[in-house]
Amino acid sequence: PFASIGGVIGLFVTGEYLSLPASVGFIALWGIAVLNGVVLVSCIRRFRQDGLAVAEAVREGCVQRFRPVMMTATVALLGLVPFLFATGPGSEVQRPLAIVVISGLISSTLLTLVVLPTLYRWFDDEPQEV
Repeated sequence: PFASIGGVIGLFVTGEYLSLPASVGFIALWGIAVLNGVVLVSCIRRFRQDGLAVAEAVREGCVQRFRPVMMTATVALLGLVPFLFATGPGSEVQRPLAIVVISGLISSTLLTLVVLPTLYRWFDDEPQEV
C-alpha cells in the first residue's frame, strides 16, 4: 500500500492514465517496496530475538537499515530518470512506467522508514511490564 499511494498520486499529478506500462511499473514497484519492508522487519525481529526491548529493537533496526533502503531506492529512481524525460520513439510507453516507479519509490521509502517501524512497535506482542 505504501508504494501504491505514490504511484497513483504520480499518475494523477502528471495527468497520465493507468495503462499497461504503468501497470508493469506497479509490479516492479511492489517488488522493491516489499523487499525493503521485509528486510527492515527481519532486522527488527532479529534484534528482538537478541533480547532488546521493542523500542530499542525498532530504533536499532531503522538505524542499521536506513542506508541500504535509501541506496536501493536512489539507484532505482536515478535509473528511471532518463525514461521520464525521454522524447524519442517509445517515450510515450516509458514515461508512465517511470512515473509510477519514481513516485511510488519516494512514498514507499518514506513510509517504510517512518510508518512501518511505528506499526511494528504498536503491534508487537511484547508482554506488558507490571
